[in-house]
Amino acid sequence: MSTTTPPAAAEASVARANLVALGTIARREVMRILRIWSQTLVPPAITMTLYFLIFGGLIGSRIGTMDGIGYMDFIVPGLVMMSVIQNSYGNISSSFFGAKFGRHIEELLVSPMPPWVILGGYVAGAVMRGLMVGVIVLCIAMLFTTVRIPHPWVTLSTVLLGATIFSLAGFVNAVFAKKFDDVAIVPIFILTPLTYLGGVFYSVRLLPGWAETLTHANPIFYMVNAFRYGLLGQSDVPLWVAYALMIAFVVALGALGLWLLKRGVGLRS
Repeated sequence: MSTTTPPAAAEASVARANLVALGTIARREVMRILRIWSQTLVPPAITMTLYFLIFGGLIGSRIGTMDGIGYMDFIVPGLVMMSVIQNSYGNISSSFFGAKFGRHIEELLVSPMPPWVILGGYVAGAVMRGLMVGVIVLCIAMLFTTVRIPHPWVTLSTVLLGATIFSLAGFVNAVFAKKFDDVAIVPIFILTPLTYLGGVFYSVRLLPGWAETLTHANPIFYMVNAFRYGLLGQSDVPLWVAYALMIAFVVALGALGLWLLKRGVGLRS
C-alpha cells in the first residue's frame, strides 16, 4: 500500500508540471536564439574580433603591458564579460518585450504557472545566450593569445552571476518599456557607458583619485575584475567583495522581477 498522501502527491504533480513549464519556456528561448543565429551569435563575434584586432593587436602593441600583464591578455576577460553582459541583457529585454507587444504574454499570466517559472524560463534563455557568446569570444581570443584558466570555478560562477544579473535587469527594462525605443534606451545610455568605464580596457590604478572612487561605484567593475581573477589570477578588488555584490544584485533584481510579475505591472491593460 502506498504511503504517499494525496496532498503530497498533488504537490509532487504540481512541482513536475512547473519544471516542465520552466524547461519549455527556456527551450523556446534557446531555439529562438539558434533560429536567428545570424542576428544573435554572429554580430558579437565580429564585433569582438575587431576589438581584439584594433585594441589588442594594433594599440596593444604600443601599450605593452598593463599591471605587468600583456595588454592583449589584460583585455580578454573584460571583452568576454562585456559580450556576456550585453547579450544576456539584450536577449531578454527584446524577447520579453516582444511577447508583451504581441500580447501573448497574457497567456502565460493567466496560466497556472507561478511567476518564478515565467521569470526563470526567460532568464535561463538569456543566460544561455550570454554563455554561448562568451564561449565564442573566448575561442576568438585564443586566436590572438594563449588563454589559461587558473581558477575555473571563479570563471564559471562569475559568468553565470553576471549573466543572471543583467538578464534580470533586462527583464525589468522590458516590463516597463512601452515601445521598442524604450528597450534600447538603457543599453545605449546606461549599460554601454558603465561597461566601457568598468575597467575593460584599463586598470583602475591609472585613474586619478576621484575617478577611481567613481569606478568603485560601478557594479560592472567588480564583475570584470572577478572574471579577470579567474583567467589571470589578478584583480583590483577583493574577490569576496565582488561575489557579495553580485549575489546581492541577483537577490534584489530577482525579488523585483517576481514582484512585478505578481502585480502585473506594465503587463495587464
